Amino acid sequence: MAAITERMTATERRTALVLSGVFSTRMLGLFMVLPVFSLYARDLVGYTPILAGWAFGLYGLTQSLLQIPMGRLSDRIGRRPVILGGLVMFAIGSVIAALSHHIYGVMLGRALQGTGAIAGAVMALAADLSREEHRLKVMALIGGSIGASFALAIVLGPVLNGWIGVPGIFWVTAGLAIGALGLVQWYIPQNTVQSFHRDTEVEWAWLGRVLGDGQLMRLNLGVLLLHCIVTATFFSLPLVMVDQYHFASKAHWQVYLPALLVSIVVVLPFIFLGERRRMLKQVFLFAVLTLLIAALGLWKFAGLHWAALVAGVFAFFTGFNLLEASLPSLVAKYAPAAHRGTAMGVFTTFQFFGAFLGTVSAGWVSGHYGPLAVFGFNGVLTLLWFGLALGMRQPPYLSSQLLQVGVHSQEEAHQLAQQLLSVPGVAEALVIPEDGVAYLKVDNKALDKKALYAYSLAPTQS
Repeated sequence: MAAITERMTATERRTALVLSGVFSTRMLGLFMVLPVFSLYARDLVGYTPILAGWAFGLYGLTQSLLQIPMGRLSDRIGRRPVILGGLVMFAIGSVIAALSHHIYGVMLGRALQGTGAIAGAVMALAADLSREEHRLKVMALIGGSIGASFALAIVLGPVLNGWIGVPGIFWVTAGLAIGALGLVQWYIPQNTVQSFHRDTEVEWAWLGRVLGDGQLMRLNLGVLLLHCIVTATFFSLPLVMVDQYHFASKAHWQVYLPALLVSIVVVLPFIFLGERRRMLKQVFLFAVLTLLIAALGLWKFAGLHWAALVAGVFAFFTGFNLLEASLPSLVAKYAPAAHRGTAMGVFTTFQFFGAFLGTVSAGWVSGHYGPLAVFGFNGVLTLLWFGLALGMRQPPYLSSQLLQVGVHSQEEAHQLAQQLLSVPGVAEALVIPEDGVAYLKVDNKALDKKALYAYSLAPTQS
């Protein structure tokens, strides 16, 4: 068997870049209203803080409900129709929200935005267009584009709000969706061979196993709480800055950008420490504790001192960035290699549902007790999370790897799995004949790549 190439083909690189663009433009459109919506909602007809929370978060509810079904639908009718249809619905929802002057109209628009739940279909299409040995690189690039979109949106939202207002941001969002339609239509190969990929798609038969796994459920509840806290924070923080300090909303980026940039610099050594020194649980607990300090600090002091508010925002971004980077990595480590797609599908569903719960809760708390009380509510949630995280096991320091193999029976698959387990650095091996793939968990520090790649059917690069 030939040794595989370490380099992606031109098609794989283009697929990664184009689908990252599709993902990032869509997420950019969703995130840009995050730091400005609660201020804008006060001028809508029919406004109440509770309804504003619903309008802010309804996209998360529809996303969470449709995330897995839309991915499964793409298996039946094709990736492209689901992706194009989802982008159209996202654009329609954006236009409705832009044109609406009543809170209920914006709620409808936000709910329709969420029906464009194309993440599963995009990941499946990326898997269709990439070889097993390079699929994780493609997925990593797409995942990185989401984080970059969030960071850019938090800064762009207030700036665009000063220029064109929130309705203008919704129009920009609709334009980004139309641009993503063009990317899919013109730059993704039409004659894609579609197949089911266990490492990127959800298997219905495995949903119960994932939901019953204690370690994975700790992470699912963790991402739910994280995004609950994030959306609640950005519901309340703009209100405090404007009402308490009369700090113009168009200038809020002047707080977010420095805090975000400095937090990224602070976070990088901790990511290195967690992976290289094998201290992921300790770093994870530190991040949750940092988020707890941020929430309690904002609750007690953000209304008293501007410097305390800025320090709280910095601590919030530090905890958030570290957790946002750690959680998907931990899911991949705990999940069986052959069922990573199911674990990630459930994880993403909890993530979007957390965004919904955060804004609805923030609207209720803010309406009854004021915006500062939302930070206290976040503190309670984070304290509960810290207790939950204490019971987390130290994760296995293993990475998922896929290998294209050729076996035709269960007996051959079992024999090959045993051979793969004899390769230094391979800790877990499952070969599924109908997939033609070996699903592996490997220790990259000890892995003998030459010995492993000798079992691959992937062609050598010429």
